[in-house]
Amino acid sequence: MKSRWSEADAKECIEHYAREGINSDIAIRIYTTRILGQEPRLVLHGGGNTSVKTIMIDPLGKEYEVLCVKGSGWDMGVIEPAGLPAVQLQPLAELADMESLSDEELVASQRRMLIDPYAPNPSIEAVLHAIVPHKHVDHTHADAIISLSNQPNGREIIRDLFPDTTIIPYVMPGFVLSKVCRQALLKEVNSKHMILMNHGIFTYHDDPRQAYDDMINMVDMAEKRLERGRVKVFSGIELPSNLASLDKVAPVIRGALALDTQIEGRPNRWILDHRSSDQVIEFVNGQNVSDYAVRGNAAPDHSIRIKRFGAVMPCPAADDMDSFAEGVKKAVKKFAVEYEAYFHRNNSRHNGGLKMLDPVPRVIYVPGIGLFGVGRTAKEAAICADIAEATVNVITKAEGIGQFVALPEEDLFDIEYWSLEQAKLAKTVEQPLSRQVAIVTGAAGGLGLQIAKTLIADGAAVALFDINEKTLASVAAEIGAFPVTCDVTNEKSVQDAVSQVISKFGGVDILVSNAGAAFQGRLVDVDQEQFDKAFALNFWGHHYMAKACTQVMEEQGSGGAIVFNVTKQVMNPGPDFGPYGTSKSALMALMRQYAIEHGASGITSNAVNADRIRTNLLTDEFIVERSKARGITPEEYMRGNLIKREVTATDVADAFLHLIKATKTTGAVLTVDGGNVAAMVR
Repeated sequence: MKSRWSEADAKECIEHYAREGINSDIAIRIYTTRILGQEPRLVLHGGGNTSVKTIMIDPLGKEYEVLCVKGSGWDMGVIEPAGLPAVQLQPLAELADMESLSDEELVASQRRMLIDPYAPNPSIEAVLHAIVPHKHVDHTHADAIISLSNQPNGREIIRDLFPDTTIIPYVMPGFVLSKVCRQALLKEVNSKHMILMNHGIFTYHDDPRQAYDDMINMVDMAEKRLERGRVKVFSGIELPSNLASLDKVAPVIRGALALDTQIEGRPNRWILDHRSSDQVIEFVNGQNVSDYAVRGNAAPDHSIRIKRFGAVMPCPAADDMDSFAEGVKKAVKKFAVEYEAYFHRNNSRHNGGLKMLDPVPRVIYVPGIGLFGVGRTAKEAAICADIAEATVNVITKAEGIGQFVALPEEDLFDIEYWSLEQAKLAKTVEQPLSRQVAIVTGAAGGLGLQIAKTLIADGAAVALFDINEKTLASVAAEIGAFPVTCDVTNEKSVQDAVSQVISKFGGVDILVSNAGAAFQGRLVDVDQEQFDKAFALNFWGHHYMAKACTQVMEEQGSGGAIVFNVTKQVMNPGPDFGPYGTSKSALMALMRQYAIEHGASGITSNAVNADRIRTNLLTDEFIVERSKARGITPEEYMRGNLIKREVTATDVADAFLHLIKATKTTGAVLTVDGGNVAAMVR
């Protein structure tokens, strides 16, 4: 473990916040919190906390001695002053004198002591920070410390390595932990740091640099102790010579995880995040992975994110995917049955008053392939995968020096079903397209980009396909999408691009096949090359995309939606657009054929027919040209429909969204043109 401390950076941080009226105590606390939080071996996704004791003046000019402690929900790696709510120090510390206090009462009490009533909730461990008699307190869930403490003789290992540390037996975070630590600190008045068994480490000092250095040095010592363990930890299995590829494995897993809902055709799907580092591969390939992978989590707070443990799948052979699919279904069902039993066993300790969470594993281990984080969104899946990788690291290092022993299931259950966390979950509102993966072609600009924005706003994880690599990367970064360079007229390019999406998210649920171009010319005048280009993009490109995506949807077995972008030329052909109109007419037939062939699998196939929208095809210059030819203004041209309203890209994107959600509509054409009698579907 290397120090990230930089005197120049620390000084710059203090000077930066001084210009904003933030005192130096809080500024240096921001700096040290960030450099702790940016090290994943110390802190992951909201874990850990820090504090500083300082003086603060409220808007009325009254001076308070306060504890500025990390607020609930803040990430240490990117924390700002608002993430360190100030709590009155003396009354906060006095809470430790009370005989008992529920978690809800503790949260309410801490809120009453806030200097700013609109600040976030202080950490549930704020009282513990308050009773430590030092200005700066750092707390992390360091992997190396947990690997050492999660051993049958963990206490002896810790005492031997750190003879002067204060050791605290495992106690659930909150009020009781504060009281236990207080008793220990009263006995060890010269305590320099604390190690909480199965939980993490506290370092503290009046000098922020010393508190930070103590943390780094102790974790470094723990890592070096672990390095003395066995290099080869797990005995590996013999993998099949024809190991299945990731793009074949992930959709099978994703389909098995999908849960039926009360809405037919709209299952609760899951996003996957794949990891396959050397350490992960060694872990999943171990002969006893079904043992050590399900003993329990590395740290108790991980249960909130990834449940008590994950699920181990069979090894996939490319020539026997049916057996793999059956094995995956059995493993997922087994996990659900065992999870329900685990819940009922422990719910009885709570007088049956808890409501069971979904019985879906948040981590999947697959020999030869790696692990998958499982989430309702791509972000959530990535968080689960990060924690799973940390779990693999902790278990691997622990097994290297002895045996990894997790906390009893009762302790892990109490964290997973912690009332404070349950309250947070109850506030979570899922968007309509959460859990769904969408591909939009021709997405680097114009209508495709607007469709992508609309899907993202509705909660989908979106991959943008376009041939324009430079523009694609820029717009994808801007809207938070996954860019994939793809030439839809090349079937190999399409297959590779779809495989990238599977590797990123685990599968595909939605295809918006939008890429196209308006090739012009009279049929008798257009040369064969122009015709070939028109059909390559406006027909074959759509077929290649639909073919690749329906194969994935069929493997998932949880339905899907395909929506093609056709044109009014299909219904109302105009002069000099022969290559465009005929290729798009073929596309209309393609849409209907996909509806016929895949409807029984719950895959819908529909089309949007739009006209006169400002896109890369219908530019402002072209609009001026067309309106002049008709002797009208550009505005009149754009409003030349029955209801006299201009159709926008947003209007058309909403039509695509409607058909994506229309689980009982297939083979349909939705017209968005403001009313054009000649183009009406008859």
